[in-house]
Formats: sequence, structure tokens, C-alpha cells
Amino acid sequence: MTKTYTVKQLNAYIRNMFASDFLLAKVSVTGEVSNFKDHPSGHLYFTLKDEDAAISVVMFSGNRLKGLKCRVKEGMKVTVTGQVSVYEAGGRYQLYARQIEDAGLGDLYLKYEELKKRLEEMGLFDAFYKKPIPKYAKTIGIVTSSSGAALQDILNIASRRNPYVKLILSPCLVQGEQAPLSIVRALEKIDAMHPDVIILGRGGGSMEDLWCFNDEKVARAIFDCDTPVISAVGHEIDFTIADFTADLRAPTPSAAAELAVFDLEIALRDLAEKEQRLKLLLTGQTRERENRLKMLLLQLEKWHPRAQLNEKMMRLYTLEEDLDAVMLTKLNDRKIRLAILSERLNAGSPLKKLVNGYGYVEKDGKALKNASDAREKDHIRIVMHDGSIEAEVI
Repeated sequence: MTKTYTVKQLNAYIRNMFASDFLLAKVSVTGEVSNFKDHPSGHLYFTLKDEDAAISVVMFSGNRLKGLKCRVKEGMKVTVTGQVSVYEAGGRYQLYARQIEDAGLGDLYLKYEELKKRLEEMGLFDAFYKKPIPKYAKTIGIVTSSSGAALQDILNIASRRNPYVKLILSPCLVQGEQAPLSIVRALEKIDAMHPDVIILGRGGGSMEDLWCFNDEKVARAIFDCDTPVISAVGHEIDFTIADFTADLRAPTPSAAAELAVFDLEIALRDLAEKEQRLKLLLTGQTRERENRLKMLLLQLEKWHPRAQLNEKMMRLYTLEEDLDAVMLTKLNDRKIRLAILSERLNAGSPLKKLVNGYGYVEKDGKALKNASDAREKDHIRIVMHDGSIEAEVI
């Protein structure tokens, strides 16, 4: 009868086999880093792979200080030295690293850098071609997997921020060999529907998982879109060719939804504040215009022909009164002067003297001043104060 073992017993047996193998006790393996995670505890987890196979690697925090000879990042080529053993609780074998050294860039990373450099030289990343993301988008296109967590993140954020925004899904594959062509077709389809903005995204993953977003056909499809595109591929630390080609990069799909979907509550509050400021401004402007109008009406009244005529008539009346006063004064002065002159004239008048018994003699209409001028039988005239006497010289 065959003996039956528990899973724990079997895994422990396999682990002992690994531990007794001299080669596996200290082995150095070269490969490319994929699906790298730097845990908050200090442990490092990643997959070491080549073209044909892969193995899980873990370096505990106690080995980092002396054993970590380089800064590990996605896509780089490293040499890991450590022990191959079995993790009994999970039933899988993995390489427990005691030392990690830089062995050069990995093949995928080299391809990534080569494509990035070439597309950048062609101008696909140039800021000149970046289209602005509309502030108040009404229709948003989504290019992602219909079953992925990225779609749910976008839907949740959009529903919370503004449930009235229209969301249109153009589903596609986001991983695997067929994914680039699927993404291109989904982009072309949604762009033809002319939404206000497109979100292209998926959740996090290894460099291989995200590799379809490093495809040149996908980059050109993004560049050719008439609609602004927000790229939201992977996590915040992940950068793909799609991120550089898109009009805007978001660190996560949730962040892309926040950038694309305006917050309705904030927008309404902002609108109310602007309305209040506009009312205050209009009230102030109205009062200012009313005061200005009153001033203009006063000026108009002042310069109205009727007002001008009244003013001229008042001026005329004033001048007439002044003229009458001046004329009266002048007339009185002349009367007084005339009286004085009249008195002087009367005082020197011959008629004044004739009243006292005097008279004067005329001959031929002229005054006879000397007696020697008279001749016998001359006809003369003696003028008195009350008449004249005709006489003849004898």
C-alpha cells in the first residue's frame, strides 16, 4: 500500500532535497528584472527571467546593506547570488538572494530605450503637438479592458465626481501579443465618435505585462488621435511609450479619471461664487453709471439752449439795470453841470444888465460901439430889456 503524505510533509521533503544539493546552496544566476517590488518592510521581490524561463527572487532586508550592490529597477539585467530553496507555505521554489549586482541593461529595456529615442527624434513626444485637456468634458472615451480593475476605478471616480458625464467604453486587450493591434483599433473607434477626451489605461504589472503600451503602432495611434488622450498605464513609477506620446500622463487610472472628470460640486460652487461676484460687479457698475448719468444730465441742463437763453436774459436784465443806473447818474451830473453853466451864462448876459435900465444900440444890424461911428440922420435901433426903440441921429 502506497504511503500518503501531507502537503506540508511533501514540501518539507522537497525543501530538504534542495538544501542538500551543493550546487543550489550557492548559485549565481543572470537575468532580467521583472515585476519588481520594494516592500515597505525592506524586502525585495522580483522575477528574474530570460527569453525561455523565469524564477522568483526574494532578498530579505537583512541582506540589503551588504549584498545589494546596485539600485534594482524594472528591466535591468542583474546577477543574483544566493540559495535556491522551497517556500513550504506556498509550495514554490525561489532564489533567496544574498547579493545582487548590475549585469547591464536587459533586452526589453534596451528595446524600450531604442524606441523611445527614435520616436522622440521623430517629434512624437514634442510639447508642440500636445492638445489641451478640456476643463469641463461632457463625454469621455475609455480604452481599456472591459474586465479590468482600471475600468472600475475610472467608473467609481467618475460617478463620485460627476454622475452626469457620459462615459463610452471602447474595450481592448491590454496584455499579450494581440494587445497592440486591439488598442489601436479601440483608439480609432472611439476617436471617430469625437468625445471630449480619451483615457487609455490599465492597472499595474511587470514590464512584460505593460509591454503592449511600448509598441510603436500604439504610439502612432495615440499621436494621430484628434481627441486629447490621457495615458494612465500601470502605477505611478511605471513609464511607457504611450505616456510620452499622450497629451497628458496620469500616474494611475484613478488619477486619470480625476483629471478628465470635473467635480460637479466644486464647479457649481465656483459658478455660484462667480455669479455673486458678477452681481456685485454689475451693481457697482450700475451705480457708477447712474451717478455718471446724473452728472451728465446736470451738465446737459446747464448747457441746454433754454438754460443758456435764460442766463443771457438775466445778463441782459442786469446790464440794462446797470445801464439805466449809469445813464441816470450821467444825466444828473449833466443837469447839475448845465445849471452851473446856465447861471454863469446868465450872469454874463447883456440882457441881464438891460433890466437895470441899460440898453444897446444897433446900426444896420450891428452893435454901434462908438458914438463917432454914427452920422447924422443915421437910422439906429435901441434895444431895451422889454423891447426896442427905432430912432434917428440928429
